Amino acid sequence: MIIYPIKFTPILKEKIWGGNKLNKILGKVSDKSGVGESWEISDVEENISVVSNGSYQGQDLKELIKNHKAAILGSNNFKNFGCNFPLLIKFLDARTDLSVQVHPDNDMAKRYHDSFGKTEMWYIMDSDTNADIVLGLKNKNINPDILDDINADNVKTVFNRETVKNGDSFFIPAGKIHAIGAGVLAAEIQQTSDITYRVYDWDRKDDKGNKRDLHLDLAKKSIKPFYSNERASYKLRSNEKANLVKCDYFTTNILDISENQVVDYSALDSFVIFMCVEGELNITLNNGSEILKKGETALIPALTNKVHLDSVNAKVLEIYID
Repeated sequence: MIIYPIKFTPILKEKIWGGNKLNKILGKVSDKSGVGESWEISDVEENISVVSNGSYQGQDLKELIKNHKAAILGSNNFKNFGCNFPLLIKFLDARTDLSVQVHPDNDMAKRYHDSFGKTEMWYIMDSDTNADIVLGLKNKNINPDILDDINADNVKTVFNRETVKNGDSFFIPAGKIHAIGAGVLAAEIQQTSDITYRVYDWDRKDDKGNKRDLHLDLAKKSIKPFYSNERASYKLRSNEKANLVKCDYFTTNILDISENQVVDYSALDSFVIFMCVEGELNITLNNGSEILKKGETALIPALTNKVHLDSVNAKVLEIYID
């Protein structure tokens, strides 16, 4: 196959909570208002990403994998997932708080939806002053039935909130209650799943005056107790990488790049995804190179051995399955 950094056309999603940072900060062009999500790499049904550059331009992700199999995914990933891409890669912009929600693990998702579960992570790219997120319940031993009676008067006593700043990173395992708060722009890496159980939606209504559905019965079955806020502890040094998350479903590192460097992936049996979260860089491998700007994403096929990264000011998320 022809090996080069593969980029895709973003799939932009209007959301009741969406803002304008995807456009103003990341340059996502849309005639829609309230765009809350940019799906960068997706194999979700009816939302299959389409290649936007190079030799495979116009092919969708599913076609690309069917044609090249392990050369794209890696041998072990192809064995485990077949022609399905195992991760969903997004940028999110919250003008107002997202609904408080929880996702099922693999077992529950398989039982109720014939799907994978949804473990995810966030990297905070931009945040307004005092912006925060919901992470878990304030009382870790609280009876899940409390979720049946949440309202504007008691909501502050139920959910734990964590103030965030640029560069923070959080791991959100399946079963953990969570919500991105108003004023937060984040990169999100997750299993390929679009299953969300909505717990509380701040009593808001859509443009037709209707409240969005809640999914309390399923949410209560999926909730698990977690005793950490799962904020990554890392020190980022120039021209080195630091680990943010390492779990069964993905590994995410952050690289601070201020000079030309070569990354050797010959021992890695996986695709690699780069998400540029600051600055811009040039990615060169085998047959081609691409400029990756802040807010852009590239897929590096698993067949790749060495990647040349060149920048004076870039921070990049490096994602793969180990």
